[in-house]
Amino acid sequence: MSKVEAVQNPPRGELLRIVDSALSSEAMLTIFARCKVHYDGRAKSELGSGDRVIIIKPDGAFLIHQSKKREPVNWQPPGSFVTVEERDGIIILRSVRRKPKEILEVELEEVYLVSLFKAEDYEELTLTGSEAEMAEMIFGNPELIEPGFKPLFREKQIGHGIVDILGRDKNGNLVVLELKRRKADLHAVSQLKRYVEGLSKEHEGVRGILVAPSLTSGAKRLLEKEGLEFRKVQPPKREKLGKGRQKTLF
Repeated sequence: MSKVEAVQNPPRGELLRIVDSALSSEAMLTIFARCKVHYDGRAKSELGSGDRVIIIKPDGAFLIHQSKKREPVNWQPPGSFVTVEERDGIIILRSVRRKPKEILEVELEEVYLVSLFKAEDYEELTLTGSEAEMAEMIFGNPELIEPGFKPLFREKQIGHGIVDILGRDKNGNLVVLELKRRKADLHAVSQLKRYVEGLSKEHEGVRGILVAPSLTSGAKRLLEKEGLEFRKVQPPKREKLGKGRQKTLF
């Protein structure tokens, strides 16, 4: 198989062949298509017909992007099992996550382009002084936030976005950390406020803490107004950091 294969407006048989080939050979699959999306899991959602980009990676990650925003409109994490089938004349991509049980199905109404890419990439991204390293540092030394703080999740997906760190304080309250490696501004406070408000609909006593080297004066005033907190933490230098371990939240 060649490293890259792409077909524009593929006939049904050719589409099935390329998708099967990508899934069986652990290639990266990209599809530009008009499609419908159905999700059934911890909740249910339906996305009507529209033009989208579908990306399926060899590790099982499944991403559906619209023509706006950075985040995928629907997605499944690495480790999901992806299959393709024909149902009542419609080609359907199906992704199943076992724990928790989640099923994502994409009805391909019209495919404009399908491609597979046999990517070889063995490098790990190294960032210095980044928010990711700040998270590593906090997992290794939770006392930077406060005595008794227990970080549980990094980059935790919730209904209103992705929380940098989600943990609990010594009293068992849920704590949201929003990390910024540079001076935090009003946008950072607004992000934190949105996450706290979203989680407060399901949990009591949710705290929000903005973690950064410094704050703008406007951010400080808004934090105080919204009852949110601030911890001054400098991004780490080039020291080697240990891996934090995610734990069960409940």
